[in-house]
Amino acid sequence: MQLEIRPDPAEVGRARRWARSRLAGSGIGADEPLAETLILLVSELVTNAVVHTGCPAVLRLSLPGAGTAGEAIVRLEVADRSNRAPVPRCVDGQSTGGRGLALVDGLADRWGWSSEGTGKRIWCELDRCAGKSGAAPACGGGAAAYDGLAYEAV
Repeated sequence: MQLEIRPDPAEVGRARRWARSRLAGSGIGADEPLAETLILLVSELVTNAVVHTGCPAVLRLSLPGAGTAGEAIVRLEVADRSNRAPVPRCVDGQSTGGRGLALVDGLADRWGWSSEGTGKRIWCELDRCAGKSGAAPACGGGAAAYDGLAYEAV
């Protein structure tokens, strides 16, 4: 599944709504912590593409099918036409931005980026164990990242 993103800040909200609408057939409940984490990651990666590249982008989402047995992986990718590498920034407590990649690093089980033609692809993955609906995933190194965190993606 993919969504074309224009270099416009309004696209971030559209990307979140699109990702939420894709959860229905995946077996991931809208009220699961995994769903909210996924929407937050969509928001961060699409925001980075829109704000830092000024180029159109493509959001891709790979979700497990309903009834998937065992461990399933949710993969999110944002590809853009900018060849500028994503650079995590160190910011002070007064900064209003610059924490996106640190957030991705803290919430995703894995993430990275690669050059792709004249642009790049930034991706992240979340592990999910089937049968853990309503609880944080218990099958990956990132499970502890959910403990004690409160956030809302709107």
